[in-house]
Amino acid sequence: MRVVALGGGHGTAVSLRALKALGHEVTGVVSVADDGGSSGRLRAMLHVAAVGDLRKCLVALADPDNPLTASFEHRFGVGELAGHAVGNLLLVGLIDATGSVEESVAALAQVMGVSGTILPASCEGVELVAATEDGPARGQSTVRASRAIRRVGLEPATPAAPIAAVEAIERADAVVIGPGSLFTSVLAACIVPGITQALAGTAALRVLVANLHPEEAETTGMSLVEHLEALAGHGIWPDVVLVDQASPFAREQIACPRVVAELAGDNGRVHDVQKLSLVLQAILDQKGRGV
Repeated sequence: MRVVALGGGHGTAVSLRALKALGHEVTGVVSVADDGGSSGRLRAMLHVAAVGDLRKCLVALADPDNPLTASFEHRFGVGELAGHAVGNLLLVGLIDATGSVEESVAALAQVMGVSGTILPASCEGVELVAATEDGPARGQSTVRASRAIRRVGLEPATPAAPIAAVEAIERADAVVIGPGSLFTSVLAACIVPGITQALAGTAALRVLVANLHPEEAETTGMSLVEHLEALAGHGIWPDVVLVDQASPFAREQIACPRVVAELAGDNGRVHDVQKLSLVLQAILDQKGRGV
């Protein structure tokens, strides 16, 4: 089966690991709107796309025995390089030299033994902007700390999506959205116009992996229904929602089908790869049988 994981950061990396374990044809479509940490510093310095989420997702699908994979997440501890990850430096170096995010990611994927494909959600770096209770907010880090986010957008407003990303969604049997920060990760990838249009037109089963709990500031106090309303307000309609059985969201009734299962890891803060993999396989098996 052809499966796409869509979003950014740690959440989409978990989904990619879960899908990789199932042996399907996997594509990750990843936000490049990050502006914090090492990725944000490099972006401000070199005016290139944010690479931190791409780095995490490359590692998720890479050969674990590859020496480059083992060092990709290493961070320097001293001097001007303090805090920078090796993978971020390699990615921005290639982007600066080639001018292409997509080609740079593909080049590193080849040497890291990536099983699948990682693509940026947009062909260029974008800045996340939002309308919030406190007024306009600009930049992913600022938006993440804002209260009562009403809507998010991008600058430039209509960045191009890679043709390969659009085609992967259009041809997919299933698209796994999230988990991850609703506005600053999931929607940051989904609202690239070409991605939104592909999601609306695909025959794929659109699976939302709900977060384990609301996030401080960004989604404080938001119910699962409100999460779905926020997605719908940006043109994103999941066909089925996966909810952890211990999550407060599990007690809610929603309009679309849902699957409640044990999905959280031992610490209750992140999804367990093996548990998520088993539930996704069951859903994909149903899709394959036309259920």
